[in-house]
Amino acid sequence: MEHNGQDNQALWWQQGVIYQVYPRSFKDANADGTGDLQGILSKLDYLTWLGVDAIWLSPIYPSPMIDFGYDITNFTDIDPVFGDLATFDSLVEQAHQHGLKVIMDYVPNHTSDQHPWFLESRSSRTNPRRNWYVWADPRPDGSPPNNWLGSWGGSAWEWDPTTRQYYLYVSGSTGGWTVYASIRPNVS
Repeated sequence: MEHNGQDNQALWWQQGVIYQVYPRSFKDANADGTGDLQGILSKLDYLTWLGVDAIWLSPIYPSPMIDFGYDITNFTDIDPVFGDLATFDSLVEQAHQHGLKVIMDYVPNHTSDQHPWFLESRSSRTNPRRNWYVWADPRPDGSPPNNWLGSWGGSAWEWDPTTRQYYLYVSGSTGGWTVYASIRPNVS
């Protein structure tokens, strides 16, 4: 077992209790029908009572929410449906006061197809952000550049008619996300 180097105790995450919170359905503090950061804040005493060591927040970043928040359009902000950065800062501060760690579900290998980086990347083959994503020419017959398959089945490539190339969208999803896979282009 790996240890923290200072004593014989395991690192906190090796034996700690991590409680995953899906904010949309956890607790709705403002009665709009969607869970939010203020709702999570209101339950910190309860989570502490449960013996939780850390809360793991599913994505709360701005997103079109086609894929439950995993189709992120801005990695540095909070989607207004959940609150704002000030509320998030308060959540982290108060969680720490309760002895809780906060883990963000952060998936840097892809973005939403509506992320400004991808919109720029797909605008032309000469855009400075073009190589921020994986693009490839089609085979001579117009088919995808190779036989790579997504874990959900089907090609891992999506055709972009504007620049006449394919972009890669392998994102490790399961069969349940087949319909949504191409909305998450992979970052290069």
